[in-house]
Amino acid sequence: MEKMINITLKVWRQKNAREKGHFETFKLSNISTDSSFLEMMDILNEQLINEGKEPVAFDHDCREGICGMCSLYINGHPHGPDEGVTTCQLHMRKFKDGDVITIEPWRSAAFPVIKDLIVDRSAFDKIIMAGGYVSVSTGGVPDANAIPIPKDAADEAMDAASCIGCGACVAACKNGSAMLFVSAKVSQLALLPQGRVEAARRAKAMVARMDELGFGNCTNTGACEVECPKGISIANIARLNREYLSAKIKD
Repeated sequence: MEKMINITLKVWRQKNAREKGHFETFKLSNISTDSSFLEMMDILNEQLINEGKEPVAFDHDCREGICGMCSLYINGHPHGPDEGVTTCQLHMRKFKDGDVITIEPWRSAAFPVIKDLIVDRSAFDKIIMAGGYVSVSTGGVPDANAIPIPKDAADEAMDAASCIGCGACVAACKNGSAMLFVSAKVSQLALLPQGRVEAARRAKAMVARMDELGFGNCTNTGACEVECPKGISIANIARLNREYLSAKIKD
């Protein structure tokens, strides 16, 4: 049943990566609990525009939980207090009348602020460019059963491939580590025959690029797994460590 609530927003405002940021407070009335969090942000911006003020810059694209662009840190949680959802899938029914909601961008040295709640996540693209692909010729598309792959391995590869690269793992990590993201992208290929050809080079290159870009070290606190909207397992981090160590030993 639809319910209307009044809320107070504390929103991070920052012109760019060089400027100092600050929180601004806004009050919104009669917000439907059936509306999504991003629809609530749209209402806020309509109110600001009508008042002749600058709207809050935030990122979004598909609004279907697929792209990961809606990277907001809400009340201390990447993508908000709900589990297994992105910000665009979060609904206002998760909040109560009179709630104060604090909204921040992802916090990471590797994700500099572009404006307000938008950060530059191109560091992830650079990690993928370092080796998150298959470049050798593996022939045409084979029949489904032409290359026998154990179902458990295929399932794990698909689970790892469900990572949408939103960066919630980095935002959740006290060290700003990208290990969950990198391990998912390594695992989805390492578990399949097509990816084994370049496995050693891939693991070394992607870890090296991750370190160059300023991401922190993993200390296995597990916050990344808890906050990941796609439930990527930290078992992938163990696999990445094995892949990396195996490659270094071969060297």
